[in-house]
Amino acid sequence: MSERATPRPRPVKPQLAAAFQDVPVCASVVGPARVKDFASAASQVCVLASIPVGELTNAVRVLVHLGKTVFVNIDACPGLAQDRGAIDFLTGIGAQGVVSTRAALIDRARALDMLTMQKVFVTDRSNLNRSMEGVGRSSPDLVEVMPAPIIPWMPEEARRVLSPFVAAGFVMDAAGVAHSLAMGAVAAATSDPALWSLSRDELRG
Repeated sequence: MSERATPRPRPVKPQLAAAFQDVPVCASVVGPARVKDFASAASQVCVLASIPVGELTNAVRVLVHLGKTVFVNIDACPGLAQDRGAIDFLTGIGAQGVVSTRAALIDRARALDMLTMQKVFVTDRSNLNRSMEGVGRSSPDLVEVMPAPIIPWMPEEARRVLSPFVAAGFVMDAAGVAHSLAMGAVAAATSDPALWSLSRDELRG
């Protein structure tokens, strides 16, 4: 197999590795009502989505004050434009990271030293190949791979190219989190608050 076919996985940034060390769960905080739930959870990393731009500033600042690592899904917050200005706005309110399917937004966020998570939807083999090529060009800090149940069917090379990745979609219980980690994910993403404090010790037990 050629060197190009076996690229070296990107390292996990120390900040993210530390955040996932005890609780390997990324909380998908969907809507303003869930912000309070995440604030009291053990998970240290979240993705904010479906939070109107008028409420986003306060949500981000509260969570950052609590020591959380906050990504904002720029594609899924009402009133937040999907452009460079939105990235600048998120930087200004203190968000540490951006999630998007759009490589141009990932590039802009990287230029501002923000953490980046590129979301990819794996629906078939050709889509997987395009996702691998896109991630190879944009080189995000994390890749959010959806849906999680597809990961065991992905070739080892694909998991390597997309690493470090977070498994998302249909992660509904502790077994789903454990399986995601066994498949090479650095964390599993879930919108279920019952899983937001799930520790590695509990998974091992």
